Amino acid sequence: MSTTKKITDTNVQNRNHTGYESWHAFKIMAEFVDATERLKEITPAVSVFGSARLAPDHRYYHMAENIARLLSDAGFSVISGGGPGVMEAANKGAFSGKSPSIGLNIELPHEQVKNPYQDISQNFKHFFMRKVMFVKYASAYVVLPGGFGTLDELMEAITLVQTGKTLKIPIILVCEPFWRGLIDWVKTTLVDEGMISADDLDLIQVIDDPAKIVEAIFKHYENRGFKLSADEERVQLYL
Repeated sequence: MSTTKKITDTNVQNRNHTGYESWHAFKIMAEFVDATERLKEITPAVSVFGSARLAPDHRYYHMAENIARLLSDAGFSVISGGGPGVMEAANKGAFSGKSPSIGLNIELPHEQVKNPYQDISQNFKHFFMRKVMFVKYASAYVVLPGGFGTLDELMEAITLVQTGKTLKIPIILVCEPFWRGLIDWVKTTLVDEGMISADDLDLIQVIDDPAKIVEAIFKHYENRGFKLSADEERVQLYL
C-alpha cells in the first residue's frame, strides 16, 4: 500500500471518528436533560457515599442505614450511587423513612448491581455526568469509609467548594478512626507545605453520632434556609 493511500485511509477514519464524537455529545446532553428533569424536585437532599464492598452485617452498613433513616425522617431526600454496600444501606434507610430514596446508578464491568431500595432510580453511562448530579442537588455530603470511588467523590466536593464552583455545604466524614490518617496527612503535609490553606480544613467535619450529623446540617442552614437564590442557582449551572 502506498504512503498516499495510507494517509487517505487515516483521514477517512479520523473524519468518521469525529462524526461519532459529535453525535456522542448529543447522547451526553440527553443524559443530562433526563437526569435534571427527574431530580429537580428532590431538594433538600443529602448525598451519602461509602464502599460498595461491604456486606449487610458490616457495622459501616448499619451506620449508613441509621444515618439515612434519620435524614429521611428529618425531611431530606437521600442520594446514593444506587449500588451495594454503603450505597444500598443509605437507600434502604431512606426507603423506610419519610423522604425519597434516590439511586444514581452507573454501568460498570463489576461491583455495580442496582439495589432494590430506590424511589427514584436514575441510570448513567458517564461517570462525570453522575458526579455532577451528586453535587448539583446536595445540601450536604455524608462520607462513610470507602475506597477510590469514595475518595474521588469526597475530593471533588471539597475542590468545588474550595474554588467557589459550588455553594459551601456541610461535608461530613463518618467514623473518625478510618479518616484519621487522611486528616493528619492533610494537616501535616498539605497545609505545612503550602498546598492548601489552614482555613481549608474548615471545609470538612468529622462526626460519628448520626443525630449530630443531622443537627450539623440543620445548623449550617438555620440562618439562610435550603432554598437557593437566583444567583445561587446560576452558580450551580457551572459545576
